[in-house]
Amino acid sequence: MSELHFEEDVILLDLDVEKNEQVLERMGRNLVDLGYVKESFIPAIVEREKEFATGLPTTSVSVAIPHTDSIHVNKKTISIGILNSPVDFVIMGDDSETTPVQIVFMLAMDEAHSQLTLLQDLMKLFQDESFLQQLIVEKDRRNVKQLIENKLNLYSFKGGEL
Repeated sequence: MSELHFEEDVILLDLDVEKNEQVLERMGRNLVDLGYVKESFIPAIVEREKEFATGLPTTSVSVAIPHTDSIHVNKKTISIGILNSPVDFVIMGDDSETTPVQIVFMLAMDEAHSQLTLLQDLMKLFQDESFLQQLIVEKDRRNVKQLIENKLNLYSFKGGEL
């Protein structure tokens, strides 16, 4: 299992976008520019979101967890995007409804089984409303990184090294 890279440069704050495709393209472009993913990642993640939506309503702050096939990934990471204003994402498992998403957790996993484990951990995280509220008001990428590291068991994705 390769090491998960989670640095401040994959955290994008104050994103001003109008559509979910713009969020996916901005976050995907950042990952391409940083070398985490291949150029093919951007169209692949946009297309996958159309086919298998990832919007998840919560009690207060809706989230999305876009991801795509591992063949588009160079180095495993999770990118966080916090939007100034929510944009609609289709709800996972219900193509007829949308939810206003304000936090995007974009997964770039190089192995399918590690993606499943991280998705399970994220689902637990999304049940913590105070944590999500804390994220949307945070203006410092270092603090967002620390908050995420404290909540997710990133050790298991890094082979026990942090």
